[in-house]
Amino acid sequence: MRLRLVRLKTRQEFLAVAGARRKFTTPGLMLQAMARPEGTEQDLRVGFTASRKVGNAVTRNRAKRRLRALAAEMLPVRARGGTDYVMVCRQDTAERPFADLRRDLEQALGRLKLLRSTAP
Repeated sequence: MRLRLVRLKTRQEFLAVAGARRKFTTPGLMLQAMARPEGTEQDLRVGFTASRKVGNAVTRNRAKRRLRALAAEMLPVRARGGTDYVMVCRQDTAERPFADLRRDLEQALGRLKLLRSTAP
């Protein structure tokens, strides 16, 4: 079952996820997560952020584009629904091979116990 991705847009939503203090950091990204009690299992919300430490605007935008592509590919299939996720870019995100980013996200989901099995 594929879940529907909804974007986090407001600062308040990002701060709520950060306030939950559930995060795991890998070389390619940091994943923050917060369960939503009122959320349905059919959708998950995701937001993306990159600080100036990542690089100039071109580098930050490239890193966020790569994380958006990664989220669209993996989260609907592998992540648990009814959860808010924030994917934070790191300095290596823009240059890291996409296969390594994929492994980083899978590892982060597993460590946070938010990984769904792929079996139907």
